[in-house]
Amino acid sequence: MPHVQIPPAPHLATAAIRRLVTGWYRALDRHDPLDEITPMVTDDVVLHLPEGAVHGHDGLAQWYRAVTHRFFDEQHTLTSLEVRLAQGPCAEVDLVVNWQTKVWDPPAARSTWLGFDAHQRWTVALADDGRWRIRTYTVTALAPMPGSPPL
Repeated sequence: MPHVQIPPAPHLATAAIRRLVTGWYRALDRHDPLDEITPMVTDDVVLHLPEGAVHGHDGLAQWYRAVTHRFFDEQHTLTSLEVRLAQGPCAEVDLVVNWQTKVWDPPAARSTWLGFDAHQRWTVALADDGRWRIRTYTVTALAPMPGSPPL
């Protein structure tokens, strides 16, 4: 008999997707090791970021190394989350995350604070192991907070 994946109940799926989103941002804030970030995305993940598109695990690794060496004291605060379940084991997620961080550009004497509200749309897929994973991650708008220089 072929394996048939039954989609989870909507409230359980929404809660699990929320855990994925919050777990992703906690991991980014802590600069978790790459091997703890990679299982949160599909093999064919595509990230559409202000600095350009990132494709697959290799692209994710390059992007993650760059951002964890550039940004510090990061704090992501989820301010809005809307999950729309689709037919089958996938969903679309619209979210807003407030991102505050610091950067240091040598030889500057001090670091610089940056703050943005990042509007994003993700598509997520339910993997065979029952875990939701990020398939696409698109920053649709990046609004600077008052007093923040551009990215």
